Amino acid sequence: MAPGNGSFVTEFILKGLTDRPDLQLMLFLLFLVMYVVCMSGNLSLIILIGLNSRLHTPMYFFLFNLSIIDICYSSVFTPKMLINFLSEKNLISYTGCMTQLFFFCFFGISECYVLTSMAYDRYVAICNPLTYNVVMSPKVCSSLMLASYFMALSGDMAFTLCMLRLSFCDANTINHYLCDIVPLLQLSCTSTYVNNLVNFVVAGMNIIVPTVTIFVSYGYILSSILHISSTGGRAKAFSTCSSHIIAVSLFFGSAAFVYLIPSSEGSMDRRKISSVFYTNVVPMMNPLIYSLRNKDVKLAMRKSLGRMKF
Repeated sequence: MAPGNGSFVTEFILKGLTDRPDLQLMLFLLFLVMYVVCMSGNLSLIILIGLNSRLHTPMYFFLFNLSIIDICYSSVFTPKMLINFLSEKNLISYTGCMTQLFFFCFFGISECYVLTSMAYDRYVAICNPLTYNVVMSPKVCSSLMLASYFMALSGDMAFTLCMLRLSFCDANTINHYLCDIVPLLQLSCTSTYVNNLVNFVVAGMNIIVPTVTIFVSYGYILSSILHISSTGGRAKAFSTCSSHIIAVSLFFGSAAFVYLIPSSEGSMDRRKISSVFYTNVVPMMNPLIYSLRNKDVKLAMRKSLGRMKF
């Protein structure tokens, strides 16, 4: 018997993205390249921000944390996913599955709130530039990050503890490449009413609060930009927000596409394929977006590379 409230299942089978053997090696190589780019890109950004005092500002403090989250987020499931591409039977223990679910939810929710904090930072920088250093003090930035992790831990504990109360009897094949909430609920042989209620409340709060905050922030930002008289000033203001807008659109857009589509027969197959975007593509793209579209990052990179030359 598995650890946890009468579960008869001791291990699960992850169905993965596809059961076609001819695609396994190609997908392994594709996701391996994506994982290496994600790890190297985010790690480079962390080192770059840490070593360059010019980047020790609130915006890059949040970006530093976002890169750490992306590294951890991808590492929760990608190594196991890569192993499964080369394995005949993709097994994961009950304990391993619940652990993966815990960290998957924690880092996913953390990313939502860090992106929200970055939107607030851009709002203060553009709408209240004279008070920026006071409003976005190191203490405020640290408090926003702690609040982000607290909200993530609270929501994560609700998801995981509710999942641990369920029993899994005979069915143990998860129609996904990771232990996610929806496919696990489909396997339970006990009532999932409480889980569905908690998921609705917690997920709703963790989607509505960040989304509303981001929309309101950018509403004020857009209004302030439109009141700037010079074309150059408007272009500079748009430039400071463009990277964040792209990152937010990719993450929230792909996640919304997965979780807001109606449940129907075969919808789980569409969900797991679409989830590749916010689980694999977005963590890989974030460092590229912020480095290629950011003059300060490119300048710091050139200086760092210049110091390395003998």
